[in-house]
Amino acid sequence: MSAGALREWALRLNSIAFASPVKTRALLDVLKPEGLASSSDSDWAASAGVPVETASRWRRLALAFDVDGELRRLDALGGRLVVLGDGDYPALLAAVADAPLALYVQGRLAELPGVAIVGSRAPTAYGSRAARRLSSDLARRGAAVVSGLARGVDAAAHQAALEAGGATWAVLGSGLGEVYPPENRDLARLIVEKGGAILSEYPCPTAPAPALFPRRNRIVAALSWATVVVEGRANSGALLTAKNALDYGREVLAVPGPIDSPLSEAPLRLIRDGARLAASAEDILAALPPGQFLKSVSQVQAAAPPVLEADEERVMGVLGGESLSLEELGRQTGLDMGRLSLIMFGLEIKDLVTSAPGQRYGKKVF
Repeated sequence: MSAGALREWALRLNSIAFASPVKTRALLDVLKPEGLASSSDSDWAASAGVPVETASRWRRLALAFDVDGELRRLDALGGRLVVLGDGDYPALLAAVADAPLALYVQGRLAELPGVAIVGSRAPTAYGSRAARRLSSDLARRGAAVVSGLARGVDAAAHQAALEAGGATWAVLGSGLGEVYPPENRDLARLIVEKGGAILSEYPCPTAPAPALFPRRNRIVAALSWATVVVEGRANSGALLTAKNALDYGREVLAVPGPIDSPLSEAPLRLIRDGARLAASAEDILAALPPGQFLKSVSQVQAAAPPVLEADEERVMGVLGGESLSLEELGRQTGLDMGRLSLIMFGLEIKDLVTSAPGQRYGKKVF
């Protein structure tokens, strides 16, 4: 079997919209790259275990796929193709039965333990804060934060990992040439620039569609040793990701929320059904298998302090042991409320301040 033929047919089979990865993998294993083009519809049907009509459609689509054009598009996007069986194909993903035959990747998939942070596209302030705090702490401890680049919790998780100087991987529900949602395209670019990765199983021009996102969720779960659900309703897509994780034998954790919040429905259901409670990064790291080479708390604390901007220095200069409200900070620093809110958010991400109810902040004591 030639490597070129394998890559070509991994791409062709991977391009068949909504075909089961388990069945396309069976086609490749049984008929081999050299035999797929010359095999009949009935051969495909027998090998994949599908009706002849389905096999005929799959074969027609696979043979019509423009492999050379797709590779040119991928190259123009600065991406690369990773085929199942390649040395740089993520090992955790390769271990699941429905791993895609091919991945389109921009950036670097470092050998780090992955942790998925998923949740609502419209989180509460508490949910955003929890996602950012957990992701920041995980990234600083050496885990790769995995999510789906969606609005809300996903974007908060990616952004916090970047601001903590760590790695984050974003799995798309579209092709690399159609990053969705549009407002997160700059975030996607930053992820790649700062050493993370954007990846998709779909051909580059694939537009986002509702049916694609559940398939995306399985990859988020499969790349991760643990999946953490922050917020979501009872029918949340985050629950699908959690189910995928359980199906793959991975850990599922949930962040507890207020019992009267509709967005607590998903995490509270998971906790009731036996999921671990995630109140800190330590809770999550304790669920990972031993030997993941994560940084210890003392190593993180010994790291060089973050660089502060002038306005951040001003705020830190007035913060003491007692918490101050945003209004009090505004009076003492002379900064307007809009600017001050952004500064406090950044200082929280840098793990230099703690927040309390009523928008009160204090300097974090290590």
